[in-house]
Amino acid sequence: MKNPANSGAVPHGAGSARDESTRDRVARSILTNGPSSAAVLAERLELTPAAVRRHLDHLLDEGLVESREERVYGPRGRGRPAKVFVLTDTGRHAFHQAYDDLAATAMRFIAEAGGEDAVAEFARRRVAEVEQRYREAVDAAPDSSKAEALALALTGDGYAASTAKAAHGEQLCQHHCPVAHVAEQFPQLCEAETEVFSRLLGKHVQRLATIAHGDGVCTTHIPGPSPVPPVSDGEAARTAR
Repeated sequence: MKNPANSGAVPHGAGSARDESTRDRVARSILTNGPSSAAVLAERLELTPAAVRRHLDHLLDEGLVESREERVYGPRGRGRPAKVFVLTDTGRHAFHQAYDDLAATAMRFIAEAGGEDAVAEFARRRVAEVEQRYREAVDAAPDSSKAEALALALTGDGYAASTAKAAHGEQLCQHHCPVAHVAEQFPQLCEAETEVFSRLLGKHVQRLATIAHGDGVCTTHIPGPSPVPPVSDGEAARTAR
């Protein structure tokens, strides 16, 4: 009788364990990088497209991901929009939401006891501590890298943030939100966070999308440097005198 240790046989359950591990990599890649197509996932994870589709089908059946048409900000090209996959609320729960029903209950109590103004004040105080912690890193970064420094700080707090070039500036993308379920009920949390981004970056930023609102990624537009107006020949001559 052959010894299984020397026969190259795969132990019972090992294939299933590998599938779960790869499936977790697929889900985590979507969490970290935001809505992703099957082709992009295959390239990113160095898997075959067939393997990625198999894992996505399993995640879809379990209700952990859902498919939707890719959202395009700006002019849309020809052809049908690509199908991308995003985590559902159930999928996000699998990555340990930081706030649970207790936090939402506490926020409702604040709203009932002090009204909307009390909720807004709580939100501002909560992000004030975040602003203080991020301030040194963002201030130390050169102007061209301040958004990246902010993204790095956010990632350290579990927001899986990144930056991307965009028309007339940059986009700050938060692919995970530990407070999404609470922010869904109390958008003041998102509003206070946006105000902090503006203060840290010294620019008026604009929130384009939020996970709490049902979008796949929290997206904030950061405007680029203001264009320098051209100088006329007459103005140039007067300046030279």
